[in-house]
Amino acid sequence: MAQTLLSVSALLLSVALLIFGHGLQTTLLPLAADRYYFTDFEIGAISSAYFVGLVLGCLAAPLLIMRAGHIRAFAALVSLMSGAAILHPVIIDPYAWFIIRVVSGFSLAGFYMIVESWLNESATNENRGTIMSIYIVIVFGSLILGQVSIASMSIASFVPFAVASVALSLAVMPISLTTATQPAPITLVRFRPIRLYRTSPAAFVGILLIGVCQGAVFTLSPLYGSQIGLSTNQSAYYAAAIIGGGMIAQWPVGRLSDRMDRRLVLVGLGTATTAASLSIVIFSPTVFLVAILSAILVGMFTQPLYAIAVAHAFDHAAPEDFVETSSGMLLSFGIGSIIGPLVASLIMGQIGPSGLYVMIAAVSLTMAAFVLTRVFTRQALPVDEKTDFEYAATAQVGSVISPEPLDVEAEEYVIPPEEFPAYEDDIYNFDTVPDEETESTETKEDNKTGDENAQTGHAGKPLGTDTPPTTDGEPKVKT
Repeated sequence: MAQTLLSVSALLLSVALLIFGHGLQTTLLPLAADRYYFTDFEIGAISSAYFVGLVLGCLAAPLLIMRAGHIRAFAALVSLMSGAAILHPVIIDPYAWFIIRVVSGFSLAGFYMIVESWLNESATNENRGTIMSIYIVIVFGSLILGQVSIASMSIASFVPFAVASVALSLAVMPISLTTATQPAPITLVRFRPIRLYRTSPAAFVGILLIGVCQGAVFTLSPLYGSQIGLSTNQSAYYAAAIIGGGMIAQWPVGRLSDRMDRRLVLVGLGTATTAASLSIVIFSPTVFLVAILSAILVGMFTQPLYAIAVAHAFDHAAPEDFVETSSGMLLSFGIGSIIGPLVASLIMGQIGPSGLYVMIAAVSLTMAAFVLTRVFTRQALPVDEKTDFEYAATAQVGSVISPEPLDVEAEEYVIPPEEFPAYEDDIYNFDTVPDEETESTETKEDNKTGDENAQTGHAGKPLGTDTPPTTDGEPKVKT
């Protein structure tokens, strides 16, 4: 276990640095945009742009990874994200910020794919859960640390943008200098929403609506805190409290869902979110301590929803469909997250900051009502037939990628390995087992070359001039 952790230590260090910079931006940007007199809708559109990029990245980033390889793609994506971060104070324009956030979301999607596929391949079946749990803790810990770090900086200065960019730039170094072997090609799957809906309507529709709520609360909570009169520092802690509340409730709620119908847990959390949101709307807590406690409650009720819904989808999916299910649910969540900040910002522009929680209450109640109808429509699975809750496999921080190499014969994969130029590089060192005929032919060729070298005095062919052994006059393709 210790050896495995040591082998991925560079990867985890890169994760901590990048997520710190990302967390800093999530709190900084809505506050800075408000200071620059962007409208509520413009701030909502900029917030949605991040999720637009995330969805595009889920669809297109795998092609970049297969084109350039994990390390090169990682360096390119993180460098792109670092450059995007520093452009915010250079081009103070809502349209420019929208494009910049799309770039950031795209880069982060590719980052998650690279990191999680690498961790999955480095781990074994015995320690994969532990490794991924450590990864999740690092992600959320770094995210919270990045959010509250704004308390020591002035959003009126260039400094927080520079700090975010520097943290992102430093994240390139541990991976770029690693000597660890890169993982096998990532798995590509089709996004088939109709099939996902038929497999589990409660999970698919529920996750779409959960994305609407969480996308809004994750990106607009700093703006809400600022508009109710909290200082910049207090707004940062308010946003971090929501994530912290989710961390507190995630595991116990997940284990509770193992012992009862997960849909009832979703209904309960949705109802509790509605009640907490309406309480905030009615009482409008502006005292810092009261506001923080209400934020923790909102986090405890909203943050576990995605994991429970995905676990419910896994209950009804075949094991071979887990990767497609996970990826499809993440895309559904991303689409909902694009909608959430836009709608919430419009309501906030009309009725004030409480509009954020008006929308969250309405959408959460809709989600709970829909899932409740499914409870009466479809019988619950017996406890012994359910998959155990594992937050590492259901966290929306990224997309869990199968560590298995791509199988060209499998119908669910859409691009054959021959189109992966990055994996022709010797750095990948994939182990293959040659058949007896190939092994025999290669042994004979090696012996023949050795005899010829001994006679001519040559040590061998110059580097780069080796040709694959041939059989019956046809070149033999290396696997």
